[in-house]
Amino acid sequence: MQLYKNILLVYPKVPKNTYWSFHYSMKFIGKKTAMPPLGLITIASFFPENYHLRLVDMNIEELREVDLAWADAVFISAMLIQQESFSEVVERCNRMQIPVIAGGPYVTSSHENIIGVDYYILGEVEDTFQDFLQKFQKGTAPKVNSAKSYPDISNSSPPRFDLLDFDAYCSMSIQYSRGCPFKCEFCDIWSVYGNKPRLKSADSIVRELDCLYSQGWRGALFIVDDNFIGNKQRVKKELLPTLIRWQKAHNHPFRFFTEASVNMAEDDELLVGMKQAGFNEVFIGIESPSEKALQETGKSQNLRTNLQDSIQKIQNRGIEVMAGFIIGFDSDSPEIGLQQIRFIQDSGIPQAMVGLLEALPGTKLYRRLLKEGRILGSSKGNNTHHLQTNFKTRMSSEDLKNIYKRILSNIYDKNLKNYFERCNRLLDNVGESPFFQRRINLPEIKSFFRSITQQPFTRYGFQYIKFILRNAFINRKIFGEAIRFAIIGHHFHTITQETLKVERIISELEKLYQNLKTQLNRQSTIVLANSKETMQNIVELLQKKIKKLDQLSAKVENLNEEFRGDIKIRINEIDQKIKDLVSSIAINTRVENRIQ
Repeated sequence: MQLYKNILLVYPKVPKNTYWSFHYSMKFIGKKTAMPPLGLITIASFFPENYHLRLVDMNIEELREVDLAWADAVFISAMLIQQESFSEVVERCNRMQIPVIAGGPYVTSSHENIIGVDYYILGEVEDTFQDFLQKFQKGTAPKVNSAKSYPDISNSSPPRFDLLDFDAYCSMSIQYSRGCPFKCEFCDIWSVYGNKPRLKSADSIVRELDCLYSQGWRGALFIVDDNFIGNKQRVKKELLPTLIRWQKAHNHPFRFFTEASVNMAEDDELLVGMKQAGFNEVFIGIESPSEKALQETGKSQNLRTNLQDSIQKIQNRGIEVMAGFIIGFDSDSPEIGLQQIRFIQDSGIPQAMVGLLEALPGTKLYRRLLKEGRILGSSKGNNTHHLQTNFKTRMSSEDLKNIYKRILSNIYDKNLKNYFERCNRLLDNVGESPFFQRRINLPEIKSFFRSITQQPFTRYGFQYIKFILRNAFINRKIFGEAIRFAIIGHHFHTITQETLKVERIISELEKLYQNLKTQLNRQSTIVLANSKETMQNIVELLQKKIKKLDQLSAKVENLNEEFRGDIKIRINEIDQKIKDLVSSIAINTRVENRIQ
């Protein structure tokens, strides 16, 4: 019987052309990617000591043939947005006949549509992993392995942080709780992890902080909970006092950020505790300023408060609000674009993640739309700057796309004027209650010099200089945060402008094809006469269109590499459609030969 002792943990690539990657900020801060694969290093802690583990995070290094040749088995985890890279890894493993064990959010929601995987591990695995591992070694493990209940995570072992290359990441990650008490229609968190949040003990969190600290990590630490305050009382009474004591005892080495619901603004004790513990940022799902949209999606917590007042209150406590926004709800009207823009600007939210509504598998929304016959395809998992939905929207798809483009081109405009105005509003709001202060380290000093020597010479350089000079005088105590916002702004600017360029090229492609189709159809009635003059007109028409297609191809080459793939496919499709069009209207082979 073969023993599988060499275990390779593989984390597929996250596309760089997404807001969430922060890829275009990396050159300023000297890192390779934003965050580590917490799920895989958590799984790694479940293996007995006699196993040999290696981790390949494809976002910081290539998956080499030598890595696969070493492995007795490959464990892979992915989110929906990583499905393309996931499939490539699985295919490589299949060619080398290496067993593939797959889990994580993508596999849990979509395993029935995934091929090439030998064993699926669905859901949370704390209670089932050891049993699976024993059966896997004996060759008796079932192909699909599902958790039958929600595990107790109160005294979990720390993840295997030692498998990580700390120098490659902007932030480390830990988890405090799983589950969310709310039931938003578009969200799969509460259906996958439950409505009753399960929490780790404060002692467990301290063990994880001690591991990170002893291994040399200092700086940003993301608490990845989908709703950090799912159990506010335990957060306030147990966790935050523990974090405050630990930070003080270790001279405040970490800057925390997390995700939470907007009702955190209702609790002054909570806000004070988070500030004292070292929380500088929180991501909140605002979704929409439209009450109808919030009612439609079941976002009850956002209906019980004045959203702008709540955001300002959190900012006044020295905590930045990052926020998610969605358009494409059934109740959205043509005015939703302007409403979203005004809300984002007036609230001073620099990092506004705006996306079209996606129907994720396993959600209440997906089930409703499936029943209504409105699902058009599977979700790609990218909920920002992606200009198509995977379901039939009430508003026309073209109108919705135009509204979305208007929002993006406004909040991350060519000169970043509106972005920097939001940054100013936020920094002014926290001015009397500064961000949690921390030591400025050498990497941050290097980032500062990279920023001031490169960003003034960008398209948004003038607005950058105005922003930096203003806050050097007005917000001197938190000037470091101004630099951080400027660097982050470069990423948002690049992603947005490249996305809009791609959309313009696609629009030109479609226009090119439709115009050609119309003009050829006009000629088709006289083509059969084989008039030399008519034939020459058609040849010239086709040659002009082919030249235009070449010009558009040249524009594609000027895009950032990460944005070229899909549009090259579209160009090839249009090229083929033109050839098919020529054939379909019975232009004889002499024309086809003359335009080759």
